[in-house]
Amino acid sequence: MSSLKRFSESRDQLEPESLDRFFPPENQRTYVSMLMGRGGLTRRRAEYFVRLWAYLLLKHQQERGTDLSHPLTQLYPPEGSVACTHREAAGLFYGNQDRGSDRAAGMMIDRLVALGLIDKQFDGQTLCLQVRSIPELAVAEKKPDESFRLEPDNFNPRTDAIPVANLFTRTYAEIIKDPAVASQKLSRLLRQWTQQYSKVVRVLRRSDNLNPVGFYILYPVASESEIHFFQPPGKSFYLSNDVEQDPFKMAVPGDATCTSLYIRSWVIDAAYLQKANLMIMLEDTRNWLTEIQKDFPGIGDLYSLIVHPLHEELRLALGFQKTFQDAQRPYSWIYLGLDRLLELDVNQALANLRLSPTDKL
Repeated sequence: MSSLKRFSESRDQLEPESLDRFFPPENQRTYVSMLMGRGGLTRRRAEYFVRLWAYLLLKHQQERGTDLSHPLTQLYPPEGSVACTHREAAGLFYGNQDRGSDRAAGMMIDRLVALGLIDKQFDGQTLCLQVRSIPELAVAEKKPDESFRLEPDNFNPRTDAIPVANLFTRTYAEIIKDPAVASQKLSRLLRQWTQQYSKVVRVLRRSDNLNPVGFYILYPVASESEIHFFQPPGKSFYLSNDVEQDPFKMAVPGDATCTSLYIRSWVIDAAYLQKANLMIMLEDTRNWLTEIQKDFPGIGDLYSLIVHPLHEELRLALGFQKTFQDAQRPYSWIYLGLDRLLELDVNQALANLRLSPTDKL
C-alpha cells in the first residue's frame, strides 16, 4: 500500500519534463494559436511561453496546496511572481533535446521579457518570473461583440498619438530596444508629421469607445531622400532605433518632384486581425492614396519595409516585389507601382490569404 501511495504522489509531483501530463498538448496548441498574431512572436517562442506560463501557474498552485490531479484546462496569470531557475526553463523548453541549455533558456526568458509577455526579478540568488496580462487572449476568448464597428477615421493628434505609438511598439517588439523610448519618440513624431501634412496618418477606430485599433502612415518622400530605398534597409531604421536624424525628409504638398511614398507602418491590433478588418483598412488606404495624389500628382512609387510576418503575407497577396534586402538581417524593401494597387481587385487578391491560426476568416 505504501509503495502505491508513493507512486501516486510521484505522478502528482510537478516537474518541467512532465508538464504535458498536467497541461495536455492539445490545450497548449489552443493558446499557441491565439498568440500567433502578436508581433515578434514566432511559433516556437509562443510554444515556449505557453509552457512556461502553464508551469508557473501549476507551480504556484502546488505551493498553495492545490490538488493537481486534474489536468489544467485554462491559463490565467498567477498572483505575483514565481521562482523559476534557468534549468527548470530549459526542461520546459527543450526537454531531452540536445539543442537547449540553461544559458539558452535564460536568453529565451530575456526575449519573452522584451516581448512584454513576462516580468522578471533577480535578487542575486533567486530568479522570479511573473506572467503579464495579455489583452488579446481575453478578447479572443470572448464571444464576438456586435455592439461596435471598426471605422476608418482621421488621426487626432490630441487623443490618438499615445495609443497609436503603443500599438506600434507592441507590434514591432522584435526590433525595438526600448519600448518606452520608442513610444515617446513616435508619439512626438506623429504630432509633428500631421502638423506638416494632415493626411500622413489614418486610424481604424472602434465606434463605441473611439480607441484606435489600427493605423497606417503614408509618408510622401522628398526626392533627395529616395536614395535610401536603394540601400540596405537596416541603414534607414529610425522609428525603432535611437537614431536622432530621420533619413527620410517629408515632401511639401505641391512638390512636383515627389514621386515616392513610404508606407512607414501599416498595423492592426492582433485582437482585431481578421480578413474583414484588413479589407476595411486596405480599401481606406487606397481611397486615401487617391486623396494624397491630389497634393502630390507625381507620386507613382510605393515603398515599404518587411519586418512583421503579416506583412510578408500581404506582400505576396498584393503583388509587392522585394527590392533591396539587408545582408545581415531578414528585412527587405518592397515596391509596388501606385497604379497597380489602385487597379487591384482586392477581394480576389485576399481570397486565399491566411494570416495566422487565430484568424476568424
